[in-house]
Amino acid sequence: MLLPPDLREWVPEDDLVHFVIEAVDRLPLESFRVNHRGTGAKQFPPHMMLDC
Repeated sequence: MLLPPDLREWVPEDDLVHFVIEAVDRLPLESFRVNHRGTGAKQFPPHMMLDC
């Protein structure tokens, strides 16, 4: 079974997931910061965690 190029094609147009994707796309990623002190687990850039 081959997956479509965009998995959103499998989701109905009125599904809540489309709202969530749109809301995440509008987030100002400049306001998120990565901890550069070196404490805690390895961190990933915010845009990488939010990409759809």
